[in-house]
Parts: sequence; structure tokens; C-alpha cells
Amino acid sequence: MKHTDNGGPQPGAHPHRIYKYRSFSNRTIEMLVEDTLFYADPSTFNDPLDTRPTLNADVEVAVLQEMLRVFVERRTSAEMEAAAKTIRYKGPRTMDHILKLGRNQADKVLQDIAYNAGDPSLEEEDPELFLLRSYNERELLRQYEKGIVSMSERWESPLMWSHYGDQHHGICVGYSIPAEAGEGVRKVHYGGGRVVAASLVASMLRGDPGAQRQVDDLVLLRKAEDWSYECEWRLIGKRGSQDSPLELEEIIFGIRCDVAVKFAVVQALAGRQRPVSFYEMHEDQGTFDLRRREVDIDELSASLPRRSRQYIDAFSDLSDIPSPGGT
Repeated sequence: MKHTDNGGPQPGAHPHRIYKYRSFSNRTIEMLVEDTLFYADPSTFNDPLDTRPTLNADVEVAVLQEMLRVFVERRTSAEMEAAAKTIRYKGPRTMDHILKLGRNQADKVLQDIAYNAGDPSLEEEDPELFLLRSYNERELLRQYEKGIVSMSERWESPLMWSHYGDQHHGICVGYSIPAEAGEGVRKVHYGGGRVVAASLVASMLRGDPGAQRQVDDLVLLRKAEDWSYECEWRLIGKRGSQDSPLELEEIIFGIRCDVAVKFAVVQALAGRQRPVSFYEMHEDQGTFDLRRREVDIDELSASLPRRSRQYIDAFSDLSDIPSPGGT
């Protein structure tokens, strides 16, 4: 039996469902049948200020220098360890060499800052403080070279369908959040500024888990108020396609979604171990609101897949009948 509803988030720490709007493509089919999610590089986001914080230098120069040293040593060591792994170098001597290279690189960066701070063309009240803040800000962003999956609480947003659902030609995929995955699903906060206090970053570098989470939130989970219509939640992880930690529950087709696309998606998931519910969007008569209703699978399958020559073949039995006036 069909039913119609208008959804909406449920009370609690997380919404009952979170949704991913998609245009229809080969990658979309892969995502659905392989049950994966794509963790995108934030630099590709449509808002250039997203995940781009500004560091507030609320600490002494010596603290900024130590922060930068830790950042550079950690980054250099990680890069060198990856290179050593590639060429299969390992052992105590290798690790000692990597640590030495990290220290040397940090020394060089700090020496360059001290030298450049004396440049008279640098029109800053405190050139060294300015450079240390800028370098630390850059290193902080390098630490967050992670991928993000953007989701929404809403499936009925006209703007979301227009911006991310290929103007209703695409789909909206609904997921539930298993208990063990809840910690990794984070809510985006809107408004405020992009400032991160250097003192908080210093605490993070000293291993304070509370400071780490606060910095994560400020860097990865804050957007301008104008984006609040998205009601966004994010998953953060390694960039690229990864196994989904969420449970695929439903697929909603846009108002303009082609019937062949609906058929292809339904058929692609027909043998799935955990069944998926299918819906299609429609207008709420006389308003700008959107509603959804269940897809009638039997009706969808009644005429598809179609063979265009079947009607020609229907006349094949008449081929032996003489034409009028024939001999």
C-alpha cells in the first residue's frame, strides 16, 4: 500500500536518517551497489572558506615557535616514513635518520622566518609574529588533509534538490546511523567566525583530547550562516572511496528523474541482502512544498525493460500470406 509523508529529523543526538543528494552517474551506481561513500577533498567544495580557519596568535612568540617546530617535525617524519615504507627501508637507523631530518627541516623553517622578519618591505607591526602565525596556520591546514562526506537531515529541500540533486533529475539516498558509527557522524555549525586560538592548538599538540575535538570542530565543522539550509552532517576520513559505515535504507527519485533511471537503480539493488525502500518526489498541490510516495515497483516493471522490435515481430506470422492481387 502506498503512503505519503514529509519526513524530517527525529529527536536525539543524531537524525533518524541522513541523506546524500546525487546526480545519476556511473559513480552513483558504484556507490549504491558496492555500498561505498566518497570522501571528497575539501578544496573541491563550492565554498572556498569551508575548512579554511584563521589562527589567532593569543600566545607568546616562543609558544608559536614550538608549535611550528612540532608541526613541521611531525609532517616531515610522516612524509619520510611513507617514503621509507615505499622503498622498504626500516629499522632503528632509519627511524633515527627520519627524526633527524624532521628536526633539521624545523630548524630551517624557523631560521627562514627569523631572516624574512628583517625584510623592510614586510609592512607588519610585528613581522616575526605575523610570519609565525601564517606558517602555523598553513601547517594546521596540512594536518587536516582528510576527506569529507557531506550529508543532510533533509530530503525535501528544494534548494538541495536543485544544487546537488541535478535539478530533480537525480536521487537522494537515505542512511540510518548504526550505534557504532555515531561518533563519526558530526554536525556542522553555522555562523560565528573562522578563528582558532593558537592556545587551543598548542593544547592539542600537547595531547589534550578535548582540545583536539574543539580544533576539529572549528576547522572541519563550521560554515557561514547562509549555508544553514543544508542542515549538514559530516563523515571525516581518508580521502577517496571507502566502505560505508552507515546503513543504506532508502532512495528517493527527483521529480524529473527519468523512469529508466528509476528502473535501473531498482534492478541494481533488487538482490540486496538488506532491502531498500524506494520513493519518488512529487509536488504538494498548490504549494512549493515537496512530498514523497512509494514507488510502485510492479507498475515500473510492467513496461521495462522494453524491446522496440517486439511489435514488428508480432506480424511475423503474416509473412506467408499473399499480398492482395498477388499470384
